[in-house]
Amino acid sequence: MTQFLQTAVGGLSIGTVYALVALGFSIVFRTMGLVNFGHGDILMVGAFLTATFFTSWHLPFPVAIVLAVMVAAVMGFGFERILRPLERSDLNLMLIGTIGFGIALEGVAQLIWGSIGTAVPTPIANTPLHVGGVIISPYDLLVLAAATFVMAALYVFLNRTKAGIAMQAAAMDYDAATAVGINVSRCNGRAFAIGAGLAAIAGGLVGPLVYVQVSMGSSIGIRGFAAAILGGFGNIPGAIVGGLVFGLIEEFAQGSSYGAYTDVITFVAFTLVIMIRPTGLLGEQTVARP
Repeated sequence: MTQFLQTAVGGLSIGTVYALVALGFSIVFRTMGLVNFGHGDILMVGAFLTATFFTSWHLPFPVAIVLAVMVAAVMGFGFERILRPLERSDLNLMLIGTIGFGIALEGVAQLIWGSIGTAVPTPIANTPLHVGGVIISPYDLLVLAAATFVMAALYVFLNRTKAGIAMQAAAMDYDAATAVGINVSRCNGRAFAIGAGLAAIAGGLVGPLVYVQVSMGSSIGIRGFAAAILGGFGNIPGAIVGGLVFGLIEEFAQGSSYGAYTDVITFVAFTLVIMIRPTGLLGEQTVARP
């Protein structure tokens, strides 16, 4: 039981990171019907920015993440403005544009930070906590708390603010939202900015857990994408559930005697779930574009 609880805490910690990535995918997909294939690379840039602000500029870790989020949000909003002329005409070109955006981010990141990468120290004393025989990493608890706070803040924004409710309306019915005076293009830009900000938060939080390098965006981005599908693509609660479930499956697979095959076990389990529930655990949600 002790080993089970330790593994569960680790799985929930990395699962919340995947959930943040999945939320970014789902918000853009739900609002625009578009998969942003550059999302993982925004996470990578967010991780590098946080590492730079924290280790090189010696800013407090929360401040470093906030600054990284602001930069990422501006990038996301700016990229949506570039894609905006295609929003009502050619989805395929928009998809290709997101791929190109990701490739460009990787190239810029390699020019700025190099191909070697960097290790990020944990921002708090990481002396293991012993709770009832269970050994818990304080940083895992910090990641859990920070990600939970961000998810709660996102829920409040989407359901308790005019801007968030407008985004929800645009996601439910494009034409009806336009008819009542909602600026759908502005909602799309907001969705891209929020998605990029969530990716940057995930990158900043995961930095001390992994080695920050240019290729990390692809690895974590694929897992976040799979988590979004697992929960139900475009489904906001589903993205959270999918991220947590994916993280738990991965962590338990890694802690088993077949740990060398963690990726295989994780994605086989993911495939089996999707074969049984093709629309994900909580069902897919997206807007039908005219």
